[in-house]
Amino acid sequence: MKKTPRIAGVLSLAVLSCAAAAAQAQITFRNVTDGSALDLSNAREEDRDTPGVKQFLETGRNPYNSKPACLKKGENLMLTACSACHGHYAEGKIGPSLTDDYWTYPEGKTDEGLFSIIFGGARAQMGPQYLSLTLDEMLQVMAWVRHIYHGPAEAADWMSEEERKAYVPWSPDQKLEVPDGAVCAP
Repeated sequence: MKKTPRIAGVLSLAVLSCAAAAAQAQITFRNVTDGSALDLSNAREEDRDTPGVKQFLETGRNPYNSKPACLKKGENLMLTACSACHGHYAEGKIGPSLTDDYWTYPEGKTDEGLFSIIFGGARAQMGPQYLSLTLDEMLQVMAWVRHIYHGPAEAADWMSEEERKAYVPWSPDQKLEVPDGAVCAP
């Protein structure tokens, strides 16, 4: 009978260890057109393991949203990598607008889904961006896209309740204040 408490204790520890491992397991990102798992090992080598990427891969929430230094980098990346199709202010041209509450692929309403669209591409002209942008750069672009959103807060699934309360729709005449020495970090 003395072994029963020890076995129960060992089993409890094993169950807790498995639960902790499952909680830290990486999210499986899926292609928005066919549902297949995206292979993140295809991404460019650089910036694969930044603190922001690690946090995003564990939570599915972009830690760069609302970080001024990340937004500025995201704006510059968006202008060079995305604006030819989506417009200077992501208002839509060949590709759809990224600033309102309509998404061609509803997955874009979450950070996990928007990442999947950028990484793996979609139908028509939206090709996969994993060879053009690093994983960290994709998160910066996503943060900028979220920043320039001007739809209703209740339709922004990526926002927390706190973010919804503080939400002010973006307009092109707004100035982005980036403190001197600010670094893009979670």
